[in-house]
Amino acid sequence: MKACTPDETTLQRFIEELESSRPKPHHSGLLDSAGKLDAECRFRFALTRGSWYRPGGLIRPDGTRVTDDLERWAEEELAACDGDIAELIDRHAAEDLLATRHAGRTHYFVAPYGPGPADFMQLEVEELQEVLDRHLVDPARPPVDLAELTDPLKPLALDAQPVGRPYYRFRRLTDMRRVQAGQSAPGQGPTPLARFLDEWQASRAAEKGHFSDHWILAVREHRDRYSNRLISATPISLHARKLKSFHWHPEKRGVELGDQIHAFDRVGYPSAWYFHLLSGALTPTAVAYGVLSDIDAGYGYLADKDAELLRGWASEPYSV
Repeated sequence: MKACTPDETTLQRFIEELESSRPKPHHSGLLDSAGKLDAECRFRFALTRGSWYRPGGLIRPDGTRVTDDLERWAEEELAACDGDIAELIDRHAAEDLLATRHAGRTHYFVAPYGPGPADFMQLEVEELQEVLDRHLVDPARPPVDLAELTDPLKPLALDAQPVGRPYYRFRRLTDMRRVQAGQSAPGQGPTPLARFLDEWQASRAAEKGHFSDHWILAVREHRDRYSNRLISATPISLHARKLKSFHWHPEKRGVELGDQIHAFDRVGYPSAWYFHLLSGALTPTAVAYGVLSDIDAGYGYLADKDAELLRGWASEPYSV
């Protein structure tokens, strides 16, 4: 099936509308805007990841803004002081400047367009808010260079009071089928991610909803030494917070281990225990080998499809 990839004009219009709007509960406005990207693609909220932050600007104690970009301001001020950090500090000592940061979270939205596990669009949107971070200079430990001024190891911290309203920033819109296709090279065999998705399609889990009902893919972009753009992706479970880790002990085998596996799956979906062996670390490898021993001993608590996947993993273990 055709991916619902908008043209550049439509995408740019969405970004402008998104970044000019205010975040709302349940992201209702954002989802309305996302619905205009393609009539065949209906996005739904999947997951929020955070918290993280980015450097902010400078304000005075009365709230007057000095700059939106602390790092650029510091570089320019230091240059104006001929590189003398002590002069820069003296010049602004009476102002008691306050540094801010942009506290952020990343929201993930998905829109399946086909039956394959990678047949979905993934929209990533950041929600940020500028908050107080620290005093620019701690008089008891004044910075000795630019790095200590802009990012001190022991800052004179402030309560993170908001100094601006929350806002959205577009991060990326990704066709995961393209990511999957870019994960393998001729003659090298499937990558761990490609194998993970293939096994999902062959598992009982695929019978209980689309892959994107249970996972998103955390995408990372980087450049190789030849400046080629490379993309990698890691599965992130939507159920991780409610799934319980195994209370594993070598003596807990047979029926007791089978009960734990079934309890794990009931909170998520069929075969969840196996996919959390591959990604997320909620299923210890010792559990996998314990299950294999139970199968060899004649226990039949594992579904045939799960047993086949597990034997394949045991012959060639991997993780994503």
